[in-house]
Amino acid sequence: MKNIGIAIAAPGGYALDDAALARGIARLEAQGCTVHNYYEPDKKFQRFGGTDDARLAQLNAAAADPDCQLVIALRGQYGISRILPRIDFRKMADSGKLFVGYSDITAFHMGLFAATGSISFAGPMMCDDFIRDEPVEYTLRQFWDCLRGPTHTVRAEAAGNPAVDVGGTLWGGNLAMINHLVGTQFWPEIDGGILFLEDIAEHPYRVERMLLQLLHTGCLQRQKAIVLGDFSGYRLAPHDNGYDFDAMLAYIRERVPVPVLTGLPFGHVKERCTLPFGAPARLVSNATGFELAVSGYPCLP
Repeated sequence: MKNIGIAIAAPGGYALDDAALARGIARLEAQGCTVHNYYEPDKKFQRFGGTDDARLAQLNAAAADPDCQLVIALRGQYGISRILPRIDFRKMADSGKLFVGYSDITAFHMGLFAATGSISFAGPMMCDDFIRDEPVEYTLRQFWDCLRGPTHTVRAEAAGNPAVDVGGTLWGGNLAMINHLVGTQFWPEIDGGILFLEDIAEHPYRVERMLLQLLHTGCLQRQKAIVLGDFSGYRLAPHDNGYDFDAMLAYIRERVPVPVLTGLPFGHVKERCTLPFGAPARLVSNATGFELAVSGYPCLP
């Protein structure tokens, strides 16, 4: 990690614990990184890491910083949708920076690939991956291993998945954010891809509804496979009457004409893999688990 320049920008929410953020920055600096923090805690606005203008300025400054190779989002939450039409994605791509984040940042990955075909990274954010009192070894190892490249592999143990051996463009992220962009200029038309999805606190019927929307648009049936990550944080009710995530999954698998896998270690969980959005990938699955191998993406020098 030595001699790596990291820029922090807050295109979405603000840090809930400024002291923890400072400790996280100090920890990265102690490991040999140079950190340029463009987020200003005293300028947070409402639920956001600054006004719309300020958050866009943070992103532009991070992309223009000649001493940084990585731009890591401070936090997801919500906010990038407000500035999405104003982001100069060509400038972002031409900066040569590696942009990292997940959740709300899915919209950035989608817009960047749609506009330029450039690869970015669905991976950890400063809050809370880099500020934890006890860092999660798997999450950070996945992150650094991926960005060092030139190849990256995610393995998972998962029962009940179909046998699969396919290759295609790896893309996806937060399901709600992906559905949010259907029909917009920020939607990348990807055929024959490997689509990964996750979400938090969405009842299975809401997940089903969003998946059906993607099916009705023709998106799902054009993919080689769909890989589901974590979908926790919801509550079932007595009137669900046996309808749960497994029931929803069975229903979707009957209607989507491509393999739907579960068990990807990705989402709003402590142990999270890093995935290059837009990179060529190969997915091989059997009765006990699967391997997702990625190559052909930009990495740290």
